Amino acid sequence: MEHVDVVIVGAGISGVSAAWHLETRCPHKRYAILEARNAIGGTWDLYRYPGIRSDSDMYTLGFVFKPWLDARAIADGPTILRYINEAAEEHGIRERVRFGHRVKAASWSSDEAAWTVQAEHDGRSVRISCNMLLMCGGYYKYEDPYRPQWNGMDRFEGPVIHPQLWPEDLDYRGRKVLVIGSGATAMTLVPAMAMGGAGHVTMVQRSPTYVVSWPSHDRIAHWLRRFLPEGLAYALTRWKNVRGELKFYRRTRTEPEAVKAELIGEVRRLLGPHCDVGKHFTPSYNPWDQRLCLIPDDDLFQVINDGSASVVTEEIDSFVEEGVRLANGEVLEADIVISATGLELQIMNGVALSVDGNPVNLPDHWTYKGMMLSDVPNLIQTFGYINASWTLRADMNSEYAARVIGRMDESGSRQVTPRLAPEDAAAMPARPWIDDFSPGYMQRSMHLLPRQGDRNPWRNTQDYGEDRKLVRSAPVEDAELEFSNPAKTGESRATGRVLSPS
Repeated sequence: MEHVDVVIVGAGISGVSAAWHLETRCPHKRYAILEARNAIGGTWDLYRYPGIRSDSDMYTLGFVFKPWLDARAIADGPTILRYINEAAEEHGIRERVRFGHRVKAASWSSDEAAWTVQAEHDGRSVRISCNMLLMCGGYYKYEDPYRPQWNGMDRFEGPVIHPQLWPEDLDYRGRKVLVIGSGATAMTLVPAMAMGGAGHVTMVQRSPTYVVSWPSHDRIAHWLRRFLPEGLAYALTRWKNVRGELKFYRRTRTEPEAVKAELIGEVRRLLGPHCDVGKHFTPSYNPWDQRLCLIPDDDLFQVINDGSASVVTEEIDSFVEEGVRLANGEVLEADIVISATGLELQIMNGVALSVDGNPVNLPDHWTYKGMMLSDVPNLIQTFGYINASWTLRADMNSEYAARVIGRMDESGSRQVTPRLAPEDAAAMPARPWIDDFSPGYMQRSMHLLPRQGDRNPWRNTQDYGEDRKLVRSAPVEDAELEFSNPAKTGESRATGRVLSPS
């Protein structure tokens, strides 16, 4: 069986970030990237629906190591995909990717201090062992989107399409389109299809979402690039945007009513008098209790104002031959229905994990710094922020993984395991892995995720500022992180729970 030092699962943003940090900080380590698909890019290679774009600015969604040089701060999917592939090419990462390798299981042996990873490739099973396993494959099922079922769907005469499985040959020009949903995907599709020639596009939402319009070009970034080297201009813009996002998010926690009034007031200013902002754009919850939707250059509001799109806020009763019947009895006619209803969450890429023959049931474990699991050795997983860009967390996790690997080499350790003493676990209140965040795709799966506690390092903070202190600035070793080696017969496994700081 082949052995490498590190296996990275996934060749999207997180996987490319992990590979770069390994190449840079641990150049002597051998690693392989196992990617189920036949392309680099993850989400940005998968989604092909009209208007697909970032819902974060690209100065924070971009990698820390590769400046974003495109003129647009909110970029389309093909441009983002090209950027990710450029990063992989420039740093020799593509040659480490093994395409078409779908990881099914990974088993840890404490005697060997190694993971055995089982993948499927071309219909056969492939096994590879490694010392460190980095789970970088995203957070949802690529082949299985969330598709709620409504009464009478088989009666509808047109196609019902999920954006995650977009057909390349769909012709919607001149046709009446219903987009069911009120998240980022719906708010991307509505203006893109309205501007792309649809007869009329109606967004049907059960309840409103906060919408924030943002310029697609960052004027300060452009000004900085005129006078500074590209790398420095990018770093300053990234810092500016991170600080702005953190400040805004923290205000939503401390002044929710004031922020709500500001957001709704801005929507009211941008929309014409014929749209009922109170009904269609005033959520019942506070800002950032669910993810805000970012739209570029007022595009959603423009198509509503010019009449090529509209919003309906009502429950769906059933599908009928000519479209959709609402709970109030109104029938919305449609030629095409788009079900932009969200994701099926999947943590650890659906990989069956086991430690010394014992299956790992995620809800039985505590999250360590939002990256590792109690009592699971040599495994780091990436799950990005719900209130900021995914890559901020991916880059931080990748840097941390490289630091941990380096510290293991320095200490002569082959195992690193978060440990929470039973008495401490019994005394610590268990909280959901992500607190104060209520969208359906999270709530449907929260019971399947690890727990977090009420104190560090057993928290998943979802706060980039706090994480910088907890993950980036703090020493790697602490009282809860055990560095050890395989035990010899009759001896203890642990070489010492705490190492002297370097």
